[in-house]
Amino acid sequence: MKIVIAGDGEIGFHLAKMLSDENHDITIVDPHQDLLEMVESRSDLLTITGNSTSFEVLKTANVGKADLLISVVHDEHTNIVTCMLGKKLGARKTICRVNNTEYLRESNEALFKGMGIDNLVCPELIAANEIVRLLRQTAATEIFDFSNGKLTLYLIKLEENALVIDKTLDQIAHEHPNLNFRAVAIHRKGKTIIPKGKDKFQINDLAYVITKPDGIDELLKLGGKVRTHIRDVMLVGGGRIGRKTARTLDEELNIKLIESDKNRCDQLASSLEDTLIINGDARSIELLEDEGIRGMDAFIAVTDDTETNIFTCLLAQKFGVKKVIPLIENIDYIDIAQNIGIDTIINKKLITASYIVRFTMSAEVTSIKCLSGIDAEVMEFVVKEGSAITRNPIRKLKLPKGSIIGGIVRGNTSYIAVGDFHIQPNDKVVVFALPEAINKVETFFR
Repeated sequence: MKIVIAGDGEIGFHLAKMLSDENHDITIVDPHQDLLEMVESRSDLLTITGNSTSFEVLKTANVGKADLLISVVHDEHTNIVTCMLGKKLGARKTICRVNNTEYLRESNEALFKGMGIDNLVCPELIAANEIVRLLRQTAATEIFDFSNGKLTLYLIKLEENALVIDKTLDQIAHEHPNLNFRAVAIHRKGKTIIPKGKDKFQINDLAYVITKPDGIDELLKLGGKVRTHIRDVMLVGGGRIGRKTARTLDEELNIKLIESDKNRCDQLASSLEDTLIINGDARSIELLEDEGIRGMDAFIAVTDDTETNIFTCLLAQKFGVKKVIPLIENIDYIDIAQNIGIDTIINKKLITASYIVRFTMSAEVTSIKCLSGIDAEVMEFVVKEGSAITRNPIRKLKLPKGSIIGGIVRGNTSYIAVGDFHIQPNDKVVVFALPEAINKVETFFR
């Protein structure tokens, strides 16, 4: 697939890197020549310096022959104009990053289609929704729903009290023969393992599990996790993510929002009636103590500065807050954060990639989750008539190394994948895959 990406920072570069690994023909348009020179020195990507709203720049990028035009610069108006011009010049499909959630209403979909914009993505809204899910399901480090919750991906960190420690998957299956979930990966000391029957769970493993709704309680019990009731929340950062999070939760939770910019505090106070707005620096221990950090159930840091977010979350943990969630923009920091005890993180690049990557796949994918902290993806494929995945039971499919089927949705019923299950056309199949396996997995669903 020929893809043109218009960006002005790391989201565009991260997408380009991900997609180039899958053998797409990628062209990046960006106004920052120094950044493009760095990209060129590290990859084979074609780069063009310039403004993506320029006809000449888009023609130089050969956008007229692009299968997909993705515009993810920070200014939504630039993205809208880029996609409109790109479509007029011949781009087959366009994806536009926006900040204004009003644009995402279903009633506006036809309007944007008429303008030449096929899909809209708002990373800040997706990030805020993910924070809300994590606060409502506090035992999970990461969580993602497939088919409206008929199957769910859970990430839990296994600590000393987990009942599965030092047990193999075969032992667990023998002791609990009717489990409604399946472990699809274990992340251990920087390495990702697709577990087999003889593999044992160890302390500090990050376990990725696909579960049915009625398997969640048993999953948490075996994982040694207890749901924590969240009532009092301290939120640092009143930007788009902080504002959207507070607006969603301020009627059900007690929220204190700390923002360092006085003008922004005034704007927040006028739009968030049930949220207490505090003008101050959240890095101040005195401020945190004065505002009752010791009594908080959760602490969320979503400022534009990753270091501030990590530091304040570590302070919150020191004061006894059990659930902390930092926004970490630098992907290289995710593993570091997990190693120092911050398990739950939010990253806009991965969130945006999760939305966009599915449009680049040859098989039909209804949803995809690019995972935090590991280089892997979980995808929900729609099974086509005559596809290879339907020819044999799961145990005889010879799936590529580095992939595993977690579950299947058939109509309104979900199933955990077992060896003798036979997948049928129109099923939705949730697959965990490492990067080297993704293209091979796709061939099973075409």
